[in-house]
Amino acid sequence: RRKLRSDVAAAFPSLSAEQVAELVPNKEELNVIKIHSHKGEAITVYMNHRNPILFEVEKVLYPTVYTLWVYPDLLPAFATWPPVLQKLAGGADLMLPGVVVPPSGLPRVLRGALCAVILLGNRAPVAVGVATMSTEEMLAAGMKGKGFAVLHTHLDHLWEYGDKSSPPTLAPLVTDCAGDEEELQGKEPGSSCSPEPEQHEDIKALSLKDTDTCAEVLGKEELHESRAADPAEDASTQDQQEAEDSRTPQEQMDALFNQCFFHALKCRVKKSDLPLLTSTFLGSHMVSCCPAGKQLDIKKSSYKKFSKFLQCMQHQRILQVKELSKGVESIVDVDWKHPDIKAFAVPEGFSSASAAQDSKSEDREQVYHAPEIIPLYGVSTKMIPLFQESGYRKGSILSSSEVRNIIINYAKSNELVDETNKNFVKVNAILCDCLLDKSEQDEISHLKWDELLSRCLERLQPLHQVTFSGQEPVVRKGNIEPIDISIAQRSSNKKVTIIKNLELYGLDPQCVANTLQQKVQASATISPAPGAKDRVQVQIQGNQIHHLAKMLLEEYQLPRKYIQGLEKAPKLGRKK
Repeated sequence: RRKLRSDVAAAFPSLSAEQVAELVPNKEELNVIKIHSHKGEAITVYMNHRNPILFEVEKVLYPTVYTLWVYPDLLPAFATWPPVLQKLAGGADLMLPGVVVPPSGLPRVLRGALCAVILLGNRAPVAVGVATMSTEEMLAAGMKGKGFAVLHTHLDHLWEYGDKSSPPTLAPLVTDCAGDEEELQGKEPGSSCSPEPEQHEDIKALSLKDTDTCAEVLGKEELHESRAADPAEDASTQDQQEAEDSRTPQEQMDALFNQCFFHALKCRVKKSDLPLLTSTFLGSHMVSCCPAGKQLDIKKSSYKKFSKFLQCMQHQRILQVKELSKGVESIVDVDWKHPDIKAFAVPEGFSSASAAQDSKSEDREQVYHAPEIIPLYGVSTKMIPLFQESGYRKGSILSSSEVRNIIINYAKSNELVDETNKNFVKVNAILCDCLLDKSEQDEISHLKWDELLSRCLERLQPLHQVTFSGQEPVVRKGNIEPIDISIAQRSSNKKVTIIKNLELYGLDPQCVANTLQQKVQASATISPAPGAKDRVQVQIQGNQIHHLAKMLLEEYQLPRKYIQGLEKAPKLGRKK
C-alpha cells in the first residue's frame, strides 16, 4: 500500500497527500486483480469500494473513470460530442475533428501526456487516453488526424467491473464553450463551439439536437435547467428551425429516428405489448409513424445499428432493453412518465390516423376468425398423361373432388371399369406408368376405386389454400404445417412450453404470448424459430398445454387437426 501511494503521488503530482490517502486508504479493503486485454496485455487493476480506481499497464498507472469522477481536474481534459462516446466505448480512438475547441483554447499538453475526455456540457470525464501529438502539433495539423489513443472509457469492460454507475453531472468551467451563451447564439448546431465548421466533417452526429439524444451523459436535469436559463437560446429558436434545412442528411436521419421513436412510444405501444421484440418495434411501430415521403434507414444515421440507437435511449432511462434469449433483444420496460415522451407533440395529420390504426389493432386482438384451409393438388410431370385428356396440364391446380371426378370420367370413358366386379378398375398402360411402382407393374392388373384415388392424390403435388376473413385466398405449396406444441426441459428440471407456426394461421405470436402470460401468470418470451426463416416461437414457463388448448380450440375456434402436441398435456390428478 505504501508503495502504491508513493507511485500514485509520483504519477499524479496535482493530488495532495490527503487526497492520495483518501484514494488509497490504510485500513479499508483494497483488492488487486489481474486481467488481460484483447491484445493480450497483462493489466493490474486496483479495486476499492468494489470499484476499480486505478489500472497499471507496463508499470504505468492510469486512473479509471470512477476516480476521475471524484477528482475531475486530475488530468487535462478535452471535450467532445455526446454521440462520440458510443464509438469510443466500442474501441475507437478520439480523432481531432471530434475535439471541441473552446474559446479559451485547448489545454497545453505534450505528446504522450495522459488526458481525460469529457462530453460537451459536463465536466465529468468519460474516457482516459494518451495524446498522440502535442497541442501545438494538433493545431498545426488543422485539427485533423488521430488525437488520442483511448485506453479506457465509461461503458467498457473495466467500467463493468465496478457498480456501473453513470457519470455525475458537473457544471462546466466558465471558460468551457458549452457555457458561453454568446458563442452559441447565432451559430448553426453543427458548428457551435468551433471557429471552423469544416473541422467537424468527419464526426457523426455533431448537432446540438443530437446531444439531446444522449442526455444521460450530459445530465438530463442540467440540460433542462440550462435551456430554461438561456434566454438567448430561446430567442434563437426560430433561427434554429430555419437552419434545419441546412442540416446534413445524417443529422436529418437522426432527427427522423427520434421523432418516430417517441411517436411510436406515445401512440402505438401499450404496456400489455411488453416484452416487445426490438425488430417488431422498429418494423411495425416506428415505420408506421414515419411521415409520408420519408423512409427510416439506420445505416444513414450516426448510430449505424438500431441496437446502438436503443442503447442511447436506454442511457436516458426512457426504456429498458434486455436479451431475453440468445441474440434476440426485447424492450421489457418503458417509462411513459419520462419528460421527453410527455413533451413530444404528435405531428399534424397523424393524430386521427394513429387513433384509427390503434382501434383497428385492438379489434384484431379482440376478434380472431380462424382461416378457411382447403387442401389442393397440382398436376405433376409424371401425372400429365392421366390429366391431359381432361384438358389439364402441368401445374394445374385442382381440389380433391375435381381429381375424383376426373379419375372416374377417365375410367368410364376408356371402359376400364371391371364388368364382373364394378368395385375394381382395370389398369391400362397410362395408369400403370402414373400410379404403379416398377416392382408392381407386372403384378397388379386391377385396383379398387379407393386405392386408385388415394394413389393418384399421393402422386400429385400437395398445395393448400388459406382464406383469412376479409382477404383474398392465398395458395401455398405443400401441406400446411400444424401449430406445433412441445415441452422442453431447461436447467434445474424446469419445463417450458414452446409454440411454433402461429403465423401460418394469422395469429400474432406476440399477442398470443401476452394473452398466455396474463392467463397463467408465467413469463413468456419470443425467439426466432430454429430452422424456419422469418418465423418466431413462443416460449412460456411450465407445462401450459391445458390453457393453450382451451385458447386455441375454444376461443380461436381452430380445428383440432391443425394442432399438434395436445396429447402432451399434464395428467390431472384425481380429486379425493
